[in-house]
Amino acid sequence: MDDITSEQPSQTVAAGQLRAIVERIERLEEEKKTIADDIKEVYAEAKGTGFDTKALRKIVSLRKKDANERQEEEAMLDLYKAALGME
Repeated sequence: MDDITSEQPSQTVAAGQLRAIVERIERLEEEKKTIADDIKEVYAEAKGTGFDTKALRKIVSLRKKDANERQEEEAMLDLYKAALGME
């Protein structure tokens, strides 16, 4: 019986930690959904004012990368396009 009794407090602590972690993840997931919805609204607003949302998404993606990474990506894209006779 002593073994079971000695494990219960640690199981309670572990269960409490687990619950706290799960609840944090759930809150963050909800925040992520809210932010994703906000981003959709901004793109819809941009589209409503005449901007091309595909181009905007590409610009946002490119701005996340540093100059060297962008240059490498563009060089590889140019190489592939040339190999396929697209240039």
